[in-house]
Amino acid sequence: MKRRVTLVIAACAVVATGLFVHALDGEVAAFVSDSLYTVLVYLILRMVFVRARLVWPALAAFAFSAMIEVLQLSGLPEQWGNAFPPARLVLGASFSAMDLVAYALGALVIGLADLVVLRTVESRASRSARPPA
Repeated sequence: MKRRVTLVIAACAVVATGLFVHALDGEVAAFVSDSLYTVLVYLILRMVFVRARLVWPALAAFAFSAMIEVLQLSGLPEQWGNAFPPARLVLGASFSAMDLVAYALGALVIGLADLVVLRTVESRASRSARPPA
């Protein structure tokens, strides 16, 4: 239960950060916001599949993000974004190969960060479970 609460808080922080960065101009801001998109997908997957090995949510988050990016080649996300502008935040509008790099980096960074956090938490838990000497 604690893990899901932590993941929800992290997801809210990622959404807030992503919206802030998305509002900034520039290629770096676009790259960071694209990376955060995949981080959010990862966190949502971790909320649903709490006990999954960390590699699977990372791969699935990248695959989902890449699938949305490739869908942009069809022009449908752009049409949907014109009809309902908030859809652009989820679906984007135009294909960019650099976005795929951002998604891969986002999945890698969040997967590694989650691994480090889990190992730290598990290490502390095992130390506190030992009887005093």
